[in-house]
Amino acid sequence: MPRQGKATRVAVVGATGSVGRSVLDICARFPDRFKVTALAARSSADSLLELAVRFGARKAFLTEPPAGAAKKFAELGIDMTAGAGGLSEIAELPDADNVVFASSGALAIKSLQLALRAGKDVSLANKESVVAAGPWVMPLVKRPDQLRPLDSEHSAIWQCIRGEPRKELESVTLTASGGPFRDLTLDEMKRVTPEDALKHPVWDMGAKITVDSASLMNKGIECIEAMHLFGLPHDRVRAVIHPGSCVHGIAAFSDGTSKMVAYRPDMRIPAAAALAWPDRLPLAQSSEFAFPGFGAGVSLDFYPPDPARFPCLGIALEAGRKGGAYPPILVGADEFAVRAFLDKRIPFLGISNIIESTLEKYSGPAPSTLEDAIELISLGGRMAGEACASMGG
Repeated sequence: MPRQGKATRVAVVGATGSVGRSVLDICARFPDRFKVTALAARSSADSLLELAVRFGARKAFLTEPPAGAAKKFAELGIDMTAGAGGLSEIAELPDADNVVFASSGALAIKSLQLALRAGKDVSLANKESVVAAGPWVMPLVKRPDQLRPLDSEHSAIWQCIRGEPRKELESVTLTASGGPFRDLTLDEMKRVTPEDALKHPVWDMGAKITVDSASLMNKGIECIEAMHLFGLPHDRVRAVIHPGSCVHGIAAFSDGTSKMVAYRPDMRIPAAAALAWPDRLPLAQSSEFAFPGFGAGVSLDFYPPDPARFPCLGIALEAGRKGGAYPPILVGADEFAVRAFLDKRIPFLGISNIIESTLEKYSGPAPSTLEDAIELISLGGRMAGEACASMGG
């Protein structure tokens, strides 16, 4: 927790990615509120060095540093730690109040656990940490709102339920823009290319998550994450298509009322909510953040996803219903299938075929430890590779 009357000290894992940069943008806009003390990335040494210099961070971490990186950092007086072990160090830094996990992948799961055990506030956009390892992460949350969602949809639900008794929460609905293919026919979707899939109509994201958004797998994975974050069973978490992309989440309560949170589709807004909680920062004073209002042509249309054109959503929801080994297997299979599509080894609709085949073939036990769950992610990738090969991919 931040020190009374002092700036919140922030450490960012995944600092060079789009979510990490959104977090840092908020820190830059409110230097009296936030002080960046440490930054981590996978291998983007030059970008990380530039950010460390700009924000005055004295510690940097690179899990896969290129040759000569340590010397560059040292020349500017920045302590750079190499290797995955550095993620454990950043999680427990005494001069970090809020540890932001803005990276993807399972590598950060143990670091997340350490941060929670150390009593840090955690701002989280790492889906794998909860989807694959929820049973070993969520019990470590020590106090309300210690774990703060960074994804726009989960942030919206989190904001909807502020001050509400959790027992009165009936269900949550996550929204999806529908991606670049929401208006295509099934036949048209058979011919789309990776270049087509990477043209998201709303968000600017990395290649993997952009493809997941195009297939709605991302929304299915987010539904599983919501089950863990908000303590809800699978049949009380839903997803709808919302082309207007201004409403990000809806919470329904036991008395028949619902709340929704709407804002411009800009990751800096949920980043601000997570960093500044319980306060709201005065972002709306700037026109780039101000919501245009519902009388300004903002669409409030919602409709159910088409399971024939977007089977990945249903596949993910079924994995969430089954639980156990199936969510981590799903994560690993999806990682492989998306990579195969981007490499043009399989067609777009082949992504769902490979993932479904992988899940159907798995017959092993549920994970009993975090290490088991992480291994299941790898197993899901290997099984997906076998499925791809059998399909000629």
